[in-house]
Amino acid sequence: MVKYFEYPRQRAELEKAFRRSSVVPAEIENTVRQIIRAVEREGDKAVIRYTKKFDGVELSPETLRVAPETTRKAWRALSRELAAALTLAKERVERFHKKQLRRGYVIKTAGMRLEQRIRPLRRVGVYVPGGRAVYPSTVIMNAVPAIIAGVPEIYIVTPPVRENPEQFTPFAVAHLLGLGKNVFQVGGAQAVAALAFGTESIPQVDKVVGPGNIFVATAKRLLYGQIDIDSVAGESEVLIIADSTARPDFLAADLLAQAEHTGGETVVLVGIGASFDFDAVERELRLQLRNAPRRTQALSSLRKSGFFVRVETPAQAVEVAELKAPEHLEIMTRDPEKLAEKISHAGALFLGAYTPEAVGDYIAGPNHVLPTGGTARFFSPLGVDAFLKA
Repeated sequence: MVKYFEYPRQRAELEKAFRRSSVVPAEIENTVRQIIRAVEREGDKAVIRYTKKFDGVELSPETLRVAPETTRKAWRALSRELAAALTLAKERVERFHKKQLRRGYVIKTAGMRLEQRIRPLRRVGVYVPGGRAVYPSTVIMNAVPAIIAGVPEIYIVTPPVRENPEQFTPFAVAHLLGLGKNVFQVGGAQAVAALAFGTESIPQVDKVVGPGNIFVATAKRLLYGQIDIDSVAGESEVLIIADSTARPDFLAADLLAQAEHTGGETVVLVGIGASFDFDAVERELRLQLRNAPRRTQALSSLRKSGFFVRVETPAQAVEVAELKAPEHLEIMTRDPEKLAEKISHAGALFLGAYTPEAVGDYIAGPNHVLPTGGTARFFSPLGVDAFLKA
């Protein structure tokens, strides 16, 4: 089901396996370039045309913006439990990110006053994916840092909701954050281009953040310079370092929690020592896959980019993690903090058996918009600084 490596004996093969292609197929890049040019020239007309072509929904200039009443109804339609959970997530993300806010400083020397002034960006766009699943956490994680930074205008774009928009959870979260009047039902490259150039209905912004498919990511990359972006995100990934104290069922559950996203995720388990039982973990994977709601996607990820790596020592486990520079790094060992101190390259760290990566995705407080594809070597998670300039 997964590929097996021994480190350091197979270091070269492992490095090759960890490499992910960043080349966008020419036909996709050409399509995105055409969309960008059309939106720049034609504005709303092009946005509406491409929305009908790709999403099968016919809009008008009047219906590009989601009615604020729709976002209010979406909030009221939530169960009491879900509304409480989303409110708690918002509050925890706010609490963590408020600590990041910079105030600037003044230096007085030799008759001079030198000052750094911090100002927020004026307008920001948040892209919220649609299609495969519903992503209310994307709204929280991308919009809350911008709100804390003091960005005056924040706009949300998301693909049209064909059925029951009054029950679409991201609309409810937009209302919770006070952004219910600033939501547009536009997705894909046309949404990013509309935010970059502005149209008759959609305001021009200074920066676009948020994940999306390859068309969205390509549009962000091509429009960088016209706008700022958070990053060009790749498929998600998790690397787990474990020793013989880790429970196989916990390890399998956390690998599957990442593998189930799209079918293209990278999931890596680094086992320390000759006695580490990879077979027990594989048995648990097969057992948990039987009833997994996204079994097809999880299996695809495991077969394409699932890796078991045996190392001899904890120091070698750190070496493998640094080679990968993973988006998410879990450490389930006897002393996880000791290993964590040696890690330089990871988007987020999760220490101990009871700190699953899924907690970080939704409710812990730190941001879940993290560097992927090895870019944790030089990128940081999304934060308040991303929406400030000095």
